[in-house]
Amino acid sequence: MIKDLQQYIGWFRESSPYIHRFRNQTFVIAFGGEVVSDDHMHRLAQDIALLNSLGINIVLVHGAGPQIDELLARFRLTTERSQGRRITDAAALPVVRMAIGAVRLEIEAALSQGLANSPMEGAKVRICSGNFVLARPLGVLDGVDFQHTGQVRRIDASAIRQHLALDEIVLLSPLGFSTTGEIFNIGVEDIAREAAVALNAAKLIFLTDEPGLPDSNGNLQRQLIASDVPAYLDSQPELPESLRNHVQTALRACNQGVSRVHIVSRHMDGALLLELFSRDGCGTLISSDPFENIRPAGIQDVGGILDLIEPLEAAGVLVKRSREMLEMEIGNFIVVERDQQVIACAALVAYPQEGLGELSCLAVHEDYRRQGRAESLLQYMVRKARSEGLKGLFVLTTQTAHWFLERGFVPAEIDTLPMPRQQLYNFQRRSKVFIKPLA
Repeated sequence: MIKDLQQYIGWFRESSPYIHRFRNQTFVIAFGGEVVSDDHMHRLAQDIALLNSLGINIVLVHGAGPQIDELLARFRLTTERSQGRRITDAAALPVVRMAIGAVRLEIEAALSQGLANSPMEGAKVRICSGNFVLARPLGVLDGVDFQHTGQVRRIDASAIRQHLALDEIVLLSPLGFSTTGEIFNIGVEDIAREAAVALNAAKLIFLTDEPGLPDSNGNLQRQLIASDVPAYLDSQPELPESLRNHVQTALRACNQGVSRVHIVSRHMDGALLLELFSRDGCGTLISSDPFENIRPAGIQDVGGILDLIEPLEAAGVLVKRSREMLEMEIGNFIVVERDQQVIACAALVAYPQEGLGELSCLAVHEDYRRQGRAESLLQYMVRKARSEGLKGLFVLTTQTAHWFLERGFVPAEIDTLPMPRQQLYNFQRRSKVFIKPLA
């Protein structure tokens, strides 16, 4: 019981930075009608209500594929598909509207739960849906007339923002309305992408049948940069069509300004929370190419690192390093590069026999401090140390003790350091030792 409680407390504390970061941001969450037909909606509604209570602006985009197919069969109607899209003819359109309306009501009912002793108790979620999607016909493509199947002409972002400002969840159905009063059946992915772009959403999230994207060995690919997407798709000819569509949509979204697209399993209970509020997530993140990025340092970075650390060396914050020493140690360094300029750095020296690593030379350019870059460098080094099998990370510091204490480091004695590091300890400098367990 105590162990479970400690794990719960640890997870809750780990999620705190994300809670603060996501407040007032907009997330667009898209899912197919399978979520409703498989009765997963009630669990998902609980997580969505929690996100809403944390001050996150939520826009939901739902599909209704299984429900449309079922209703068409009931009415003994069929529809053709072309280029991955349903061709919605005049006979099918009323059935499509009926199925989508039924799914929308199911979602609204799930979000309206409020039973005592349930996760939705006291939630009082307000849902808004309306004519937020302006549509136009898809037309004739490669000789195929898509009739009442359309595409997004414009998202009424201003109206959506007004409802989000009132703490309402906005629900978008896969229908759009034209200026001539016609109704068009539109793909979920198209609406989700266009909404995310128009609302400048921080995240676009797809709930899918798969746990995420597979890597070359069939394991879960945790992260993918937008510029690597074409090569990834070429290397995965057996990728399911639904996943391929998600990846292609993610690439277009990133190219249009959405910085983060997540692909997460709809089958895993709490997957949305795990993806958003844990360090490693549980799905695949596709991110736009960064204007600023963290990368391993190379010999070409020595000059930039020296320019960065010299003021801190002069102030006594860092131990002085010569160019020759830095060139010898450059393989231990990572840098933050912004527009081809090194604006931050850190080094990790591993002592594998003792299972420890030393975090050293953590420095951020004065113009870019207090913006989270030191935190990002620390988290990068923590992940790197874990990947190398290290069980702890230690630092020696004279002026930044509180910063490390606030991030899980604890005071330690000199004799806890690896013996090679003890022999190099400078007793005149009298640096304090702090260790962060990584287990």
